[in-house]
Amino acid sequence: MTRMVRGALLQATWTGDKETMIQKHVKYVEQAAQHGAQVMCFQELFYGPYFCQVQDPRFYGLTEHIPEGPTTRLMQEVARQNHIVLIVPMYEEDQPGVYYNTAAVIDADGKYLGKYRKTHIPQVNGFWEKFYFRPGNLGYPVFDTAVGRLGVYICYDRHFPEGARMLGLHGAELVFIPSATSRGLSMHLWEIEQRSHAIFNGYFVGTINRVGQEPELGPNDYYGTSYFVDPRGQYVPDILTGASKASDREEQLIVADLDLDEVREVRNTWQFYRDRRPEAYGDIVAL
Repeated sequence: MTRMVRGALLQATWTGDKETMIQKHVKYVEQAAQHGAQVMCFQELFYGPYFCQVQDPRFYGLTEHIPEGPTTRLMQEVARQNHIVLIVPMYEEDQPGVYYNTAAVIDADGKYLGKYRKTHIPQVNGFWEKFYFRPGNLGYPVFDTAVGRLGVYICYDRHFPEGARMLGLHGAELVFIPSATSRGLSMHLWEIEQRSHAIFNGYFVGTINRVGQEPELGPNDYYGTSYFVDPRGQYVPDILTGASKASDREEQLIVADLDLDEVREVRNTWQFYRDRRPEAYGDIVAL
């Protein structure tokens, strides 16, 4: 008997306000569940625009406490009603003036399991994230869920292989990477890096990017192209369209069947964990 898990990703356009953005995602969760999805990830900072195009303190008002805030509580009920594991990226307030780019993980019975805080924070034109976020301080947790062992890595994190490896060492079978990535310099890395994380670490990756423009904030054009890959780095097709990746222009829900038994099969073929030499890697943290 295979450990088949049906996963979903939603790349969404900005509606113009927080409440309608949340309700859009609730409806898509219901749609995903109708297609048999058992786990679903939203895009980075899902209920807002990608406000980091500008440096404006008014966006601090989008923060919520996790898990005590209203959106986490709502998504716990949505998860419970739809029997689906949810990865919910939000703007977290730890205390006044201390904010994080965070993803809450909620089990299929509605139980809040914990959160991951984005570790690597960029500060470049159009991505002024250090104005809004402290670097994450919770390490690289892996969550035991109804569908398996899940990890989260967020957007700019994907450029750093060390955290992706830590998630594998902590036992992740499936890693979600929610993002807000625009056309330009890093576009060609979108498929190379995240497929590489899957290959080097022998786990599934579900990576999701917002789509469209938010012209009131700046010129960034988010190109979607969300996808799942298996532990060999091969695309897992969307069961709704048969395509390997989502559109680069349109809002889209994608759903894919992931055979988690492939994690063991691939790791027994490519013994990267057995053949690691951590005693030889000291310079990584010393330099």
